[in-house]
Amino acid sequence: MADTVIFHINKEMTTMTNALENHIEELRREANHCDPAESAQIEAELEQARAELAALIAAEEAEPPH
Repeated sequence: MADTVIFHINKEMTTMTNALENHIEELRREANHCDPAESAQIEAELEQARAELAALIAAEEAEPPH
């Protein structure tokens, strides 16, 4: 039973990682086509998304092997 719970956590983390990667890509595209006023806001969002992704990847890597 514990293995099943761990599987769901890993699947959820993978889904979250994919969602963050997609969000980062969207922000990159937006940053390429915006005015300077929007650029700072988008860069801040991009930095936050990258930090969240790095934290999620670190958490995944810190998990013991199954």
